[in-house]
Amino acid sequence: MESIIEVYQDRAWIAAAEIRQVAGHRACFDYLPIYQFSDKPIPVSFALPVHGARFGIGEDGVPICPAFIFDLVPQGLGRKYLLQELARADGDDMDIPLAQIGAFNPIGNLRLNTAVEYFHRWRERHVDAQVAGFTQAQIVSRHEPFVNHIWLHAMLTAGTTGVQGAAPKFLLTQNKEGLWFADAALDDAQAYKHWLVKLPRGKTQADLDVLRIEAIYFAIAKACGLRTYGECYTTNNMLFIERFDRRVNAEKAEVIRLHQESLLSVAGISGFPSGVSLFTLANAIAQHASHPATELVEFIKRELMNRAMGNTDNHGRNTAMQRLPDGTIQLTPLYDFAPMFMDPEIIARSCRWVKDGREFNQLKGIVEHIDTTDDIKQRVLADMADFAGVLAGLPAVMKQHALDEAVIERLRYNIEAAKEMCSG
Repeated sequence: MESIIEVYQDRAWIAAAEIRQVAGHRACFDYLPIYQFSDKPIPVSFALPVHGARFGIGEDGVPICPAFIFDLVPQGLGRKYLLQELARADGDDMDIPLAQIGAFNPIGNLRLNTAVEYFHRWRERHVDAQVAGFTQAQIVSRHEPFVNHIWLHAMLTAGTTGVQGAAPKFLLTQNKEGLWFADAALDDAQAYKHWLVKLPRGKTQADLDVLRIEAIYFAIAKACGLRTYGECYTTNNMLFIERFDRRVNAEKAEVIRLHQESLLSVAGISGFPSGVSLFTLANAIAQHASHPATELVEFIKRELMNRAMGNTDNHGRNTAMQRLPDGTIQLTPLYDFAPMFMDPEIIARSCRWVKDGREFNQLKGIVEHIDTTDDIKQRVLADMADFAGVLAGLPAVMKQHALDEAVIERLRYNIEAAKEMCSG
């Protein structure tokens, strides 16, 4: 099946490129000539310049699917639901087809026309009687009409780019009156705020605690100077996170969709690999960021905080880059920053500072081995000079934000290890 990749620009979806699966993770990709020679041909991926060389061919002569497509592949509940709809068994050969029918309203500013068509056909078969919106009280009480509304509009988007993972998630939009709708059910002209709502991964007390504490971790990260955005809070075992890939211009009644792309995609890594080196991800930041030193500092600080606060789920799709309206390319605000060391499934760190078979555990050695200029390396080290003090103050900040005392005690060794890493 062939799909047209559409990019949102100037209040309209514009056909930008086409993709067609060949087999498994192999696919043909090309920018459309009419888009290439348009007035503002913004790349659909930081790694794929519009006027660059044609996307690479594998050693066997078969085209390789561009990495950004895998940011659009449904995962979690969304993937399971679509597989049931198609009556197909899961496997790597289903990744691209699932994007072709599931990526109709993903995080970011891209979508696939075949997914939009699939959703419209699906919605025609299912009538939504609720059009007046819901209060937050109805949402957190799992009001039956709200659940039906979400099932209709949001199930296909559960697990698309930016909301991948095991925890159930859905996208909601508030109108100016404060009522809530499934994101796909509210016209842009009525949108006021956009949210991602996350539920626990499971039903154990540990699952509930991880979700509750994620909001506290967000506040701690903000207090420590990491880049955050908007509101983040829990109520009745539901985590509400304000989305940062959407901006609303109230005067023009316009929603601005920001391009967002995982670091795996920016680094040109297809599929869903584990164990990608943090150097590979840092090098991608250095290559594409508008201000490499600033973004490398932000990235290294996040990794130190991951280490200090036991966020073991640091895979390459849990960090992303974005393009701001003024053209600035930077890391997105922090997301998926949680006490994953508490998760019942025992999630191990998948990304480490490894290069040529050697793991680096000291800041100077890490910075020295990033592929960038000496000037940028010196600026990174200078900007990191005071962060060991920030880490040393973490226990006090944790107490200020009412983090569980038992969690603070469990993290003391982690904090000391992160301080040592930052000091060396």
